[in-house]
Amino acid sequence: MPPRTSLLATTTLALLALAAPLAVAAPPQPPAVRAAAAWNTDRAAEAFAARPAAVTTSGVENAGTPAGGAFDNNPATRWASDFTDNAWIQIDLGGVIRVSQVKLEWEAAYGKQYVLEISRNGTDWTDFYTENEGTGGTVTAHTYPQEATGRYVRMRGVERGTAWGYSLFSFQVFGGEPAPAATTRSNLALNHPAYGELYQHAGNSPAFVTDGGWPADLKADQSRWSSDWNQNRWVGVDLGAPSTIQSVDLYWEAAYAVDFELQVSDDNRNWRTVYRPSAAQIAERRANIKSPAEAVGRHDTINLPTPVNGRYVRMLGKERRSFYNPAPSTAQFGYSLYEFQVWGTGGSAAAYPALPQNPGGAYRQTFFDDFTGSGLDRNKWRVVRTGQEMGSVNGESQAYVDSPDNIKTQNGALVLESKYCKGCTTVPGGGTYDFTSGRVDTNTKFDFTYGKVSARMRLPVGDGFWPAFWLLGSDVDDPSVSWPGSGETDIMENVGYADWTSTALHGPGYSAAGNVGKSQTFPGGGRVDQWHTYAVEWTPEGMIFTVDDRVVQTTSRQKLESTRGEWVFDHNQYVILNLALGGAYPAGHNQVTTPYWGLPQSSVDRVAQGGVKAEIDWVRVEQK
Repeated sequence: MPPRTSLLATTTLALLALAAPLAVAAPPQPPAVRAAAAWNTDRAAEAFAARPAAVTTSGVENAGTPAGGAFDNNPATRWASDFTDNAWIQIDLGGVIRVSQVKLEWEAAYGKQYVLEISRNGTDWTDFYTENEGTGGTVTAHTYPQEATGRYVRMRGVERGTAWGYSLFSFQVFGGEPAPAATTRSNLALNHPAYGELYQHAGNSPAFVTDGGWPADLKADQSRWSSDWNQNRWVGVDLGAPSTIQSVDLYWEAAYAVDFELQVSDDNRNWRTVYRPSAAQIAERRANIKSPAEAVGRHDTINLPTPVNGRYVRMLGKERRSFYNPAPSTAQFGYSLYEFQVWGTGGSAAAYPALPQNPGGAYRQTFFDDFTGSGLDRNKWRVVRTGQEMGSVNGESQAYVDSPDNIKTQNGALVLESKYCKGCTTVPGGGTYDFTSGRVDTNTKFDFTYGKVSARMRLPVGDGFWPAFWLLGSDVDDPSVSWPGSGETDIMENVGYADWTSTALHGPGYSAAGNVGKSQTFPGGGRVDQWHTYAVEWTPEGMIFTVDDRVVQTTSRQKLESTRGEWVFDHNQYVILNLALGGAYPAGHNQVTTPYWGLPQSSVDRVAQGGVKAEIDWVRVEQK
């Protein structure tokens, strides 16, 4: 949600209607300004100022570019290494903290490949960010959802981006000391692992609700978790061990929960509700309708009548705040929370679980179709129809229909062909279309998690022809997930140009035009209307896309979550093949608006003449 411009409004919740209030003194609160400043403290600069010897490096270019130049808060100074690929620079923070993010500001001599690492002893290192395609500039690497707790942080070079060494104007480290086990009343959640569902992007992950920071006016866009636009979302914290919980403080941004439940758990699976606002409180919160420009957040203090026990605590949203009356769905955001404090005794050290790793073993074929039968094998493929299995999307001009004119097998290949007949096609729901085309998928026939997915294809050339070979999350039709939370993997897309295709990943924080993607140009004068094999290797650690066995995009889970948003590719997807006409993606390149968006008259004439088709020789899925 964007920043607001309004006055501070702080409201304290009473107890759940079914429970009588208990007179518990409010926990001592640090000043809001101080808390925000602590969150914004550059721990590396702080350590260097206290002890310049805290900074060490493998070498420097000369006396004018010392290691301390990256940590002295002076934009005019810098560190520059000697001219070796494996140069490094590190900072001793003076004590163990949970690192939340690292910011690098590169000079012109940047790292093309480098690793950010953390260590407790300065000897044993764990990476939390790996860059393989660096281009310099300013890089912010968030650690969530990785465990990055230690005393030492370093940048280790792998490959320079220029003939010079590595050169950094600034190397900043942010984070804080995790709350230890407590025998007296303390905020047990501070700098502990936090979790949640489908957040907006890497800069609004659940980690921000336990970092100790919130703006004094409860309106600035900083140090906050933001869910996606769904009312049933939660965010919670792992206290590390069973704890006695006395009260909870929630510092909301303007997009607060009108209705919510405070829940505790011993195992992070079975939850007990210990608080919910009364009907009167919910009505009061619901009535506070202001425009986004005027709205501000609120501070809820929840004093439990009887302390409760649990290791995990979460806020489960039940109803989002409205910003207009009446409120269209577009006038509601998700939930946005600056800080989640849990006051009590107990707790212990807690850690994020390790990210999944690639399984061992060899690949074996689990799905294959070479389309040699007399027709489409409907035990393997579902035919998708506009107005039935799907609606119109992306501003495309075609209706997908189940017709042998559009979907057939021919000469050992699947053929998806587009047809033109002005106003001839009406779909359920009343839509009328001038074009028909074909789309098939494996949904409910073959849904799978991880594997090598490949197809040999030949595509049409012409502005606005949009064939695609892709995967879509099998939960896309679940209204509590939907797109882009379902995830989308585009193995091959083409918008009619002869010499290139594109690949992409879509998810929360990196969807539509903001996807994580690449385009590739065929070497040696190759064209899309020749046969090529398009593939992706999808693993728990990331995606590797290839064209004719040539790598064209590599995206690691670690980097994606560090810089863009949540990895949503750890559940079933299914295969899709389709031929679209016009729409947002083609129009973004060809700038055509008439006679159809993204589809010029020359391409309409081509379809009318016949023969605009995508051909698929075979499709294969291999899994370990």
